[in-house]
Amino acid sequence: MYRIWNPVKSLIKEQIPIHSYRMWIEPIAFCEDRGDTIVLACPNLFFKKRITDHYGQIIQDTVSRELGRDIKVRMVVGPIQAEDCPKKPEDRQMKLPDMDPPANGGQLLRKDFTFDQFVVGKNSDFAYSAALSLAASNQGSQNALYLLSETGLGKSHLSQAVGHHILKMFPNERVYYITAENFMNEMTDSYRSSSIHRFKEKYRQNCDVLLLEDVHFLSGKGGTQEELSNTLESLMNANKKIIYSSCYLPSDIPKLNGKLKSRLGGGLISKIEAPDYKTRLRILKQIDESSGSNISDEVCQFLASELIEDVRQLKSGFIGVAAKASLLGSDVDLTLARSVVKNIVSSRESITLDSIKRLVCKYYKVTLADLTSRSRRQVIVRPRQVAMYLSRQYTDHSLQTIGKSFNRYHATTLHALRAVEKRVRENGPCQKHVAFLSERLERGKV
Repeated sequence: MYRIWNPVKSLIKEQIPIHSYRMWIEPIAFCEDRGDTIVLACPNLFFKKRITDHYGQIIQDTVSRELGRDIKVRMVVGPIQAEDCPKKPEDRQMKLPDMDPPANGGQLLRKDFTFDQFVVGKNSDFAYSAALSLAASNQGSQNALYLLSETGLGKSHLSQAVGHHILKMFPNERVYYITAENFMNEMTDSYRSSSIHRFKEKYRQNCDVLLLEDVHFLSGKGGTQEELSNTLESLMNANKKIIYSSCYLPSDIPKLNGKLKSRLGGGLISKIEAPDYKTRLRILKQIDESSGSNISDEVCQFLASELIEDVRQLKSGFIGVAAKASLLGSDVDLTLARSVVKNIVSSRESITLDSIKRLVCKYYKVTLADLTSRSRRQVIVRPRQVAMYLSRQYTDHSLQTIGKSFNRYHATTLHALRAVEKRVRENGPCQKHVAFLSERLERGKV
């Protein structure tokens, strides 16, 4: 029975638009024949619901017509080797002895930036579907995706989710996640050290998946644009996967040469809009569930109706409410939520990296020079990490920008954020410090 699935997919391809086929039908895998029922596998619950609602009848009718009898179709979630889908002996891949998978380059992927943690709404369903389709298929004619959105709406989340999914499904793939700024810096350093050949080999020959953030940064950077254009051409010719992200369409990025503009615009462009009320509410519910805060539906509904700018503002509001309640030792109610939201909406624009640094210095009794120094003394490291954490929570700056502001690399900044997040979850002194400083920032008392 499993041999008939590919011909069935070919027949379905003739019945629906090609982009719909690539997104929804191509990634489906045959699992099992149960006589009057066949089991098919898809990547996740959202994928399963979409297929069942929109293509379930087409699949069932096509399979039944091909086999000449009525067949039921059951969709399951997960890879083919899941419990519902036992892997056939002939499909198993032998493990080569003493062979480690190739190392990946670029920056670290955030552990929580996965498809399962992304809340899908009308604002992002097409972008989510396109990203998932590209990640789930190991082959296809559409291997480039351009994610477009304002800051804080989830394009970085989706881009990294592609990386996570590919590494899980195809662990030998070499996934490079990097910002356009870091790409330029790495290229410049390679010229200075006379190792440009290694740089070119890394991205053109040793990269299977390139996740390139903030491509608008390359505006006016002629030399980097030329090198990136050649790199993209090499990857495209080798049928490699590329995900770009930016706040601007390729055609709207100033001082971008025609060759690179054509490369960036050659793939599927998908825009992520600001989430609507229902999506914002679901995002808050997910944050509440993962954090264990148990904030009431009434408060979540209030936050979802008031904090409408972006996902980052929404998360900031939730964290502010939980932190203030913890600091005051009070319940989370509407009065408390209103006080937090009022301060976020009125004072967010006045919160800058410098104002955060001044507040942290004042509270911990350190100097601005201490925060940017190379000192590793804990009396300096702890305030520096807290300042980085607050900078990420209350500004729209990237990790690279925050790191530079503290004279640190991206990886060090990421380590600082995770260290503070861990200490905050432990409900110890650090949690109270962060709650106090958050309240001061939101009140504009810097």
